[in-house]
Amino acid sequence: MSGIQHLHLWQYFRQHRVVSIIVGHVVVMTALGGVLLAYAFGPTLFNASAQTACASGDQTHVVISGETLGGIAMRYNTTWQRLANYNHLVDPNTIAVAQHICIPSNAGTVQVNKAVVAPARGQGNPYPYGQCTWWADWRYFQLHGSYVPWTTNANAYQWVARAYDFNWHVSGQPSPGAIVVLQPWVEGAYGLGHVAVVENVLGNGHVVASNMNWGGYSGVTNVQFAPGPGVSFITN
Repeated sequence: MSGIQHLHLWQYFRQHRVVSIIVGHVVVMTALGGVLLAYAFGPTLFNASAQTACASGDQTHVVISGETLGGIAMRYNTTWQRLANYNHLVDPNTIAVAQHICIPSNAGTVQVNKAVVAPARGQGNPYPYGQCTWWADWRYFQLHGSYVPWTTNANAYQWVARAYDFNWHVSGQPSPGAIVVLQPWVEGAYGLGHVAVVENVLGNGHVVASNMNWGGYSGVTNVQFAPGPGVSFITN
């Protein structure tokens, strides 16, 4: 074999060795990325994909942003443990927006029917003046004569879960005078979400809501919001 042939053979093996190393790194990084994604999102994806059609006679609850399994259980007069077992949820602390939760037909027999329990009413406005929470609580009192009853775990985005805890009504459909709750980063809200009060429902389904601390302005402003994912409406 000539020197030129030796050189060509060496270059061939060297090039293929580099390719093998690169391919090996790509395979390793892909596998590692899959493991990380499974770790981070596995429970949510599994919870959402493992669900089956609800049995005849069951109710179907469609999860909206901000809900917890405990809050859903209270709404249907049952326990989160029962719903978790009934729906074969891997992680009861992780439920996804638009996920279907099957409510057993006899769920209401495990507790006293809470439909007869009146929504709780607050005694005052504990929120700092100038914050969206202060305005929503104060404006709701002006319109309905009652404050919200929750004072802890009550950042704006948490008001949906607190509403369930205190037997308030939560809906995806707006009504005049309802408190609109935006989840973090929805329609311009920041990391703690946003609350406002619906002043008017427009013909296209959007709402005009009065706000404080919106868009860097500390006064009261009227802003238009659209119902959809991450937007809830609560009333007592």
